[in-house]
Amino acid sequence: MSWILLILSLPTGNATARMRAWRSIKTLGAASLRDGVYLLPARPDHVDKLEGIARDVRQAGGVAHVLPTDDPEADGFSALFDRSEEYEALFSAVAELRSRLSPDSAMDVMKESRRLRKRFTTLSQIDFFPGAALAHADNALRELETDASRILSPDEPLPASNPIPVLKREDYQGRVWATRSRPWVDRLASAWLIARFIDPAARFLWLASPNDCPDDALGFDFDGAAFTHVAEKVTFETLLASFDLSQPALHRIGEMVHYLDVGGHQPPEASGVECVLMGLRATYGDDGQLLLAANMVFDSLYSTYAKGK
Repeated sequence: MSWILLILSLPTGNATARMRAWRSIKTLGAASLRDGVYLLPARPDHVDKLEGIARDVRQAGGVAHVLPTDDPEADGFSALFDRSEEYEALFSAVAELRSRLSPDSAMDVMKESRRLRKRFTTLSQIDFFPGAALAHADNALRELETDASRILSPDEPLPASNPIPVLKREDYQGRVWATRSRPWVDRLASAWLIARFIDPAARFLWLASPNDCPDDALGFDFDGAAFTHVAEKVTFETLLASFDLSQPALHRIGEMVHYLDVGGHQPPEASGVECVLMGLRATYGDDGQLLLAANMVFDSLYSTYAKGK
């Protein structure tokens, strides 16, 4: 294992530069060997970031060096990066939040679980020697996200295990597409995807119960539907795979939909999109009107992503 050291000294009177350096070092997850001496695994991105901190220190009138180390005691350095206590604190926060989960609190619990997921992601990014504690906290958080989601959407489909065949879009034109009423992120995004990229003449039917789906309609996002969750994929991602839609912008939207529907890695814009869609859902009681409003959100996201932003 190779290591890299940051050795720095700043004038005592420059509190701003000192705080800026300390925050940057903390964000990187560096271990402190002593005051002014910090350690990280020698990875290219770590070297670049430590060099950036060193330049900032020098510009502030301080002294800074970034050095590799071949300390014969270096094998013991990995213990300095043990994140077990931080994962245990996160696990305790998940357990406390789970104790408050009920039909009345599910939306608030889901919001709090988003914050915990962000906290987990930040922690896992500086966990250079991951072990059982990471998986333990991640599993607990996933179970909480799933349970809160099932209270909010009791008919949420269970993942199927069948392979996803590639279909021809021309065979799916002018069809009636049916899904559960009061659609949320996955159903709204899937309906947008269907109308924009699969079946421009699509008509949508909002079902009070999946059992009400007509035989000639194409169901999506419920158990037994033509298009639903498959393995790790949510319905939006299943539709992408089914119709071989490979645009990078669509897959970025898919990552966001996946996170908002079942959890996992959090894209930066996800919380903002969730907030907007929650507002639209509260504003529009008619599902058709809700979809029209949500379409503008997804159109805007697609346009932004397609431009590479």
